[in-house]
Parts: sequence; C-alpha cells; structure tokens
Amino acid sequence: MKNVVRLACLVVAICAVAPVWSQEKAEKVDLEMMSRIRYEGFRDSKVMEFATGLMDSIGERLTGSPNMKRANEWTRDQLAAMGLSNAHLEAWGPFGRGWANQYINVRMTSPDVVPLIVYAKAWTPGTNGVVEGKCIRVTIEDKKDFEKYKGKLAGMIVISGPDADVKPITEAPFKRMSDDDLAKTAEYQIPGERPAFRMGDFVKRQQFVKDLNQFFADEKVLAVIDHSRQTSGGGTVFVQSGGSYKAGETTTIPQLTMAIEHWSRIARLLQQKKDVSLELNVANTFYDDDPMQYDTIAEIPGTDKDKKDEVVMLGAHLDSWHAGTGATDNGAGTIVMMEAMRILKTLDIKPRRTIRIGLWSGEEEGLLGSQGYVEKHFGSRPRIDEPGMKDMPTLLRREAGEVTVLPEQAKVSAYFNVDNGSGKIRGIYLQENAAVWPIFEAWMKPFKDLGMNTITMRNTGGTDHQSFDAVGIPGFQFIQDPLEYESRTHHSNMDVYDRLQPEDLKQISVIVAGFVYDAAMRDQMLPRKPIEKALPKEPEKKEDK
Repeated sequence: MKNVVRLACLVVAICAVAPVWSQEKAEKVDLEMMSRIRYEGFRDSKVMEFATGLMDSIGERLTGSPNMKRANEWTRDQLAAMGLSNAHLEAWGPFGRGWANQYINVRMTSPDVVPLIVYAKAWTPGTNGVVEGKCIRVTIEDKKDFEKYKGKLAGMIVISGPDADVKPITEAPFKRMSDDDLAKTAEYQIPGERPAFRMGDFVKRQQFVKDLNQFFADEKVLAVIDHSRQTSGGGTVFVQSGGSYKAGETTTIPQLTMAIEHWSRIARLLQQKKDVSLELNVANTFYDDDPMQYDTIAEIPGTDKDKKDEVVMLGAHLDSWHAGTGATDNGAGTIVMMEAMRILKTLDIKPRRTIRIGLWSGEEEGLLGSQGYVEKHFGSRPRIDEPGMKDMPTLLRREAGEVTVLPEQAKVSAYFNVDNGSGKIRGIYLQENAAVWPIFEAWMKPFKDLGMNTITMRNTGGTDHQSFDAVGIPGFQFIQDPLEYESRTHHSNMDVYDRLQPEDLKQISVIVAGFVYDAAMRDQMLPRKPIEKALPKEPEKKEDK
C-alpha cells in the first residue's frame, strides 16, 4: 500500500512540474543562430553608417518639418535597399503645421556687445529681419499676474522664467548602471506610489499657455526669452516648443530659449536697474502643405504557412527636437532597429512569423505616430471632446473608455522598442507581464557576457511601446545604461552624432536581433496580460473664486 501511495505521489509531482519542464524545453535558444547574429553585428556592423546618414546628412527631425519628410523617405529607401519587403510610408493625422528654423543670431548690444547662445522654440514665428529692443524681466505664474504688466511690455523683449540657479557640476554627467542600480530597477514598484494623470489639470495647463501667449501678443512684445533648465550648464541648452502645432493655434510672438549662464547675466543687470538691449534676427518657417504625417514601415515576410500572418514588431521613434540632430533621442533607437533588420536579412533567416519594423513620427508630441498606427490596425479608445484633446489619440487615456480591439491585434506576438539613448542594454521591463519572465530569462542567457542580466516586472513609460501595451499587445522597452542622456543630450543642442557610443549601439543591435528572431521562431506567440480597464471620468473641479 505504501508503494502505491508513493507511486501516486510521484505521479502528482511529475504532473505538477511538467508545465514548467515543457516550457523550459520550449525556450531552448538556437545558440548557433545567436552566434551568427553576434558575428555579423560585431564584425560587419553598419550602425554608424546609418548614424552619419541620419544625423549628419539629414539632421534634426521635428515632426512636420522638411527634414522629417526627408528622414521618412531615407529610412524607407534604406530598408528597401536591404531587401526588405513592403517598405512604405503610412500616413496618420491630421497633425497640424510643420515648422523649421532657418537662421538665428542674437547678441547683446548694451551695456556690452556680445553674441549669445540661444535657440528658437518650435512652432513660434521669426522676427522678419533684424530687430532691436530693450529687455524687461517678467515673472508670470498664473493669469492673476497679467494685470501688473499690462501696458508695460509693448516693443520690449521679455526675459521670462524663474531665477536661474547655476550650480557647479559636482557629479560625473556620464554614468553606467551599477549592480546596485540594476538591483533597484529589478524591484517592483506597487501602483499608486506615483500621482495619477489628471485630464482636467492637463487641459488647464494647456489653456494657461494659450492665454499667456495671447497676453504677450495683445501687449505687442517683441519676443520672449526664457532660460534652459536649471540642471544644464556649459552651453548645453534644452529646447522644445513655444506653443501649439495645431493650425489656428500657433503663437504670433517669437519665443527663444537661452543658455542659462547668458540669461542669468541679463537678469542680474536688469535687477541692478541697468538698461539691457538685444538685437535679434530669427528666421522660422511654417509649413501648411500637408496636415498628415508619416511612419516608415517595412518587413521580412514569414515563411511558415501556419504562422506567416502572425507578426513580431520592433520599432523606435524617428522624430526629434530641433536644437541638435536628434542623435540619442532617438536616432540611436532608429539606427539600431535598422541594423537589427539588416543583420537578420543579411543572415537570410527564414522567420516563421513576419518581422515588421516601424519608425514613428510624432513621438515627441505625445506618441502620436505609433498611436495613429495602432489605432488604425489594432485597437482604440473612444475620442475625448474636451478642449485640447480634439482629434488627439486617446489610447493612453483610460478615462476615455474601454478599448475596442481590431482583428489584426490577435496576430501580433510582441513589439520591442528602443528609446533611452545610446547606452547598452542591461535588461528588459516586463510591463507587469509575469508570464514572459521565464521566456526572456532564457533569451537573455546568450547575452549575459554583454551585460544584459536584469528582468523587472516594472512598467516604464514615455515612449512608443505604450501604444501597443494599451491595446493588449505585449510591448517592451529595454533597460539601458543612462550615460549622459538626461544630463547632457536629451532634447538639447548637444544631442549630436559625437555623443553616440558605437560599441554600445552594436550591442543593442545584436540583442534586439536575437530577441526578435526568438519571438519570430517560437512555437507559440508570447503570452498576454489583460488590457487595462477604463477609468471613471474625473469629477468636475470647482473653479476657485
């Protein structure tokens, strides 16, 4: 009897571990293919050729600019030249107005004569030639502050923003993740520790910017100049937009961002009651010929008759801000995804599933290009009619309502994204999808010697994998070494080719190619987590009297 009981217990134990054993067996990695991917990616890399083609020959890629159009066409042609299929541009929108800066020259003419480091804010007009005016310091935090400046700003150059606090750089701006950093990243953060996004607050902030721009226009100021962020220095200038890109909503006043050291000199002189005059010459152009914008799409077709209509996607955003050449944000992501596709095509793999690359525009304005693509092909949430949200995608706005899924959604196994600069991959965020943990753990093993050894259940945001995650497609962003991304290059005039790290980019390309290959060849699609439910609409907040 005891033997019978023992045998029964053994059978139960085997049945209990069988799913785990079968999964481990299913996740055996093709090490011969991983070796081939590594050899091609490390010994015959083209990633820096793509880098100079995109960053040096084309340059900045603000959504809607002529350079963005050139970048779309260049990436499409490069992918087609690799032998990829169906290389094309896919429209989304309407977006709004295009914009580009052609020329800027700003100098102090009194009490000293000196050139100044300054850049035009996107979607603001130029000066229509050389203009000169006196400076006035203005601090406006809400509409109540308008009254004290009424009638005092006509023909003046407004020096705007909080007092500048220029501190010495006491820590190295270049950093790689330590073992402690990776261990902390691996720790899950319980939801609710961060403040929730509030649509009402967002709309209110947007309206204040519109009101402020209109106030400056009504007061007939010559231009508005603020300073780069407090953490900058050494001539690094972080520059974004000065208003809306939507037709009929763009500001009529030139807006500039100045290096914090130069701005603070002007502010000190004004505090001392001294006259400060500047000479400005800014040439900006708006483009209204095409309200639509475009994503670049291409693929390697699947070959398995039962799986070729299933898709593994990889992508990155192609657009950038305009002060630099968009090298680390996100030229780096673009060129490593192109290189991953080149590696796989050069090796003449025969993927069971179709492998598709997407290079998105409009990321910097709110993941617009990837959301447009996902809404067209995979699913969407209802529109929001509130001011500021008209015609905007709502995938990430759970308060908009439940997701409606389209048939193509069921055919996408995974989406992999790169958008955290030029630093090498150290791991991957699971976006709370626990079922992929043992799968990715197996896929990471061939790259452990390259520094990839961390898996975290954490969500990470701010980039295009969120568009896919929002409709239930397994979407993933990699953990990367920060290098000098936040301290020096992100949205700055220093975001240029020279800040790219070639060896890191090769490592990223190889790992992405490996993960994409594994996903394309796997017997099953990657497991999915539930789609996030809609949130109740916010209660209306009573205005303060």
